[in-house]
Formats: sequence, C-alpha cells, structure tokens
Amino acid sequence: PPNSSPDPSTVADAVPRSEPLSRIGNAPYQVFGTRYVPMPSVAVGYSETGEASWYGRKFHGRTTSNGDEYDMFAMTAAHKTLPLPTYLRVRNLNNDQEVVVRVNDRGPFAHTERRIIDLSYGAAVLLGMVEAGVVEVRVEAVEPWQNRSRGS
Repeated sequence: PPNSSPDPSTVADAVPRSEPLSRIGNAPYQVFGTRYVPMPSVAVGYSETGEASWYGRKFHGRTTSNGDEYDMFAMTAAHKTLPLPTYLRVRNLNNDQEVVVRVNDRGPFAHTERRIIDLSYGAAVLLGMVEAGVVEVRVEAVEPWQNRSRGS
C-alpha cells in the first residue's frame, strides 16, 4: 500500500457510461502458457463469484491493457476475459461492502482458478480487503442505466 492515500469517503465509484470497446486489449492473448479469449460483449445479468485480490504501487503509473495509465486510487479492475471496458458492481461477501469499478486491465494471473478479479488499491480500501489481501466477492455487470453509487 502507499504511504498516503485519499480519504476513502471522498472516492466515488466509477460511473458507468456507454463506451465503445477499447481498440487494444480485447484480442486473444497468452500469459504463462494459457491462452485467453476476451468476450465480445457482456450479457445483461452477467455475474460471477470467486476471489478478488488487489494491486497497487508496483503498477501505479504503468499502462493498462486498454492503454489507460493505471491509477491505484481510481475505481478500476483487471479481469482475464471481460471486454474492455466493462463496468462491474463488486460486493465483498465477507462484509457486504460494494463498489462499482471500470475494468480496464487484464489479470489476475495468480495460479488459482478461484481468483476472478484484481482490484485497484482504492477499490480494495473501500471494500475493506486491503489487510486480508484476498476475499470472496460477487461481481455483476452494470449497464449505464443501472448507475447506483454507494449509499444510494
């Protein structure tokens, strides 16, 4: 984690909006000998349950898979096969905290099938998972018309 970070109460969820698919980051790719084929689209109602981890300072300022600059304090995430970008509501199943993130990167590539998403440090703070490192989550696709922020 960083030496200092924004007050979590001042960090807003990602705001789902209609965006075209990224020109980069949506083609099939290979990591550690495994081939991944990103989905061309996400169906309304898409959801998945598994483990979430987070990534932070080591990647801060580096280029993400869709060409964005990684900001560890932004509400973003990495997923192996969802289209870039996709908006997800992520719920920590241990404490029911939830956030909305924008998927703009690829990963996680931990050697476990249970790991489904890597969250930015900022999202991890708001989900109360920084200390644990890995928690059980449920992710659901969010369409622009379903925009609902924390506390509403």
